[in-house]
Amino acid sequence: MPETQHPIAQSAEINSAALAQEIVRWGRELGFDAIGFADIELGAHTAHLRAWIAAGHHGEMDYMARHHELRARPEALHPGTVRVISARMNYLPPEGTPPTQVLADPTLAYISRYALGRDYHKVMRARLRALAERIAMRSGPFGYRVFTDSAPVLEKALAEKAGLGWIGKHTNLIATQTGSWFFLGEIYTDLPLPVSTAAKNHCGSCRACIDVCPTGAITAPYQLDARRCISYLTIELRGSIPEALRPALGNRIFGCDDCQLVCPWNRHAQTASVGDFAPRHRLDAPELIALFAWDETEFLHRTEGSAIRRTGHIGWLRNLAVALGNALREAPEKEHPRLIAALSARLDHAEEIVREHVRWALAQQVSRLASGMMAKL
Repeated sequence: MPETQHPIAQSAEINSAALAQEIVRWGRELGFDAIGFADIELGAHTAHLRAWIAAGHHGEMDYMARHHELRARPEALHPGTVRVISARMNYLPPEGTPPTQVLADPTLAYISRYALGRDYHKVMRARLRALAERIAMRSGPFGYRVFTDSAPVLEKALAEKAGLGWIGKHTNLIATQTGSWFFLGEIYTDLPLPVSTAAKNHCGSCRACIDVCPTGAITAPYQLDARRCISYLTIELRGSIPEALRPALGNRIFGCDDCQLVCPWNRHAQTASVGDFAPRHRLDAPELIALFAWDETEFLHRTEGSAIRRTGHIGWLRNLAVALGNALREAPEKEHPRLIAALSARLDHAEEIVREHVRWALAQQVSRLASGMMAKL
């Protein structure tokens, strides 16, 4: 349902350019780091989306295929839409253990930095609605609808058109002064606001993100096969993680930031100015064993108001089992008794998907021993 269905009031009296400037100012007052304005023509991006889906690169994300036409036509998703107000908000926590330090310790769990704090859907949506209310106070009632990764919206394409950054080779949005550690949100509106200048691509010949991807999910510049992406495997996938890809997950149990960590533009990355994104429950560098011990009640308690809940407790245990198996291959031998004990405690779990991943994880010690013996021959 639309946020409001009122038509534009006093449209003849509105100075669109002046209103746009005020929207930018109000946005910054509400914690957004940038605001831009896009039209709704998405031809080239639509063709790219259709080809991506036709290739099956969306994996089990059936909603991508079901609603791709709505993504391509904002006016169909919200009738009357002529402009999109695109907003950007930095989320990189200013405090916490450095990501590279966590990734280097196989006994720790790596959680994508975007999920360490409060669920961004709630933070962004509330502030976008507040921005819409500020606009209505100035323009009178108008038609709008707020989105934050919650409906069929080509948010990166719209943000690029709105001048908030360009879509990089890893398919994330990048901004010259900010990098890529930010969330996006939109207000679809019937206000005829002036359109921003689209951002230019500055990736050049760099291919750092392509080369670093642990699973080879970035198959070519601007081409991501979600079926190989660690974020997809640990969050969206509900079934078994393909065995061939499990070793590449390392200790990443919810999402992956590798392509952002190596991006040269993130030398300029700015941290979050909104306190909601500060790490909760010390999840910036937790021990794998401690997280694996959580029962469902504790999981739900510790992830209340967090994006981590999306994986569910079963998916959480599945991901952790893989990480613990990788730790048996990579961690010092003095850690093995604790790792084996933690895994063994889940061998009789009620869900087969958990038991199967635990069995695989325990087998990694045998694999490590066999590799060590072969190396001595």
